[in-house]
Amino acid sequence: MTYVARLSADEVPASRIAGYLGETLDPDDVACTAFAGADGRWHIAAHFRKRPDEASLRALIELAAGKGAAQGLVVEKVAARDWVKASLEGLKPVNAGRFVVHGSHDRASVPDHRIGIEIEAALAFGTGHHGTTRGCLLALDGLARQRRSRHVLDVGTGTGVLAIAAAKLWQTRVLATDIDPMAVRVARENAQANQTGALVSCVRAAGMNAPQIVARAPFDLVLANILLGPLQRLAAPLARQLSPNARIVLSGLLAAQAPAAIAAYRSNGLVLERSIALDGWVTLVMAARASWPRLISR
Repeated sequence: MTYVARLSADEVPASRIAGYLGETLDPDDVACTAFAGADGRWHIAAHFRKRPDEASLRALIELAAGKGAAQGLVVEKVAARDWVKASLEGLKPVNAGRFVVHGSHDRASVPDHRIGIEIEAALAFGTGHHGTTRGCLLALDGLARQRRSRHVLDVGTGTGVLAIAAAKLWQTRVLATDIDPMAVRVARENAQANQTGALVSCVRAAGMNAPQIVARAPFDLVLANILLGPLQRLAAPLARQLSPNARIVLSGLLAAQAPAAIAAYRSNGLVLERSIALDGWVTLVMAARASWPRLISR
């Protein structure tokens, strides 16, 4: 048997809850989705391999959408099934600027003038539907109209969608890191499936001192779609690995968390260049000063 946590809400909080659970909980154990019902309400379903801690789950929901939403949570025991695959089978292609994130069944529908990124639904999270991923893709698209990035780092790569996007956009080498060895494997497979395996290097790394990161620094673009806590802890180490005039794209942030992230990076010499708000989430583009010193730890 497995377990499903259900609740209903209006569209915006439902999307926020599903996104926050998807970003916070272990994708190997949980599949989360939001969908519109015939009654006009949106419904969230999170499927767990084991019984979840309801108190912790309510706390996460409250953080994403308030106490009222958390009170509607119901956890039920259900028959076992491949919930990750089932919850994502019906996802449609996602458009974000010139990017189209799609499954293999939609490969032929990607227009020639767009950049297609193929991510299979069965690989769980990081399919582009989440507001943080779409925000990062829009930020990448905007940056490409102003500058060319040649040394790119994707921290917390997940499925590798952002690393693949950068590699396709500039035909440049990208270093993609994640603390989770399963994510590293998935990202590597996705890079190969998208014909960017020669450009995207996927490695396991828990911080900025990994030999592969130090060897490739300084970076003129860093992508970090994770969560506020890790983003704050990485602010100083990331800043030390930047070249002058570099950009950092930060995401995984609820709207209320954006000021704290901005403050952490401002204190390390970066300034806010752009903010993208989608479905209650915020993506930030931070710019390094032209005279930022290259304090690379060797």
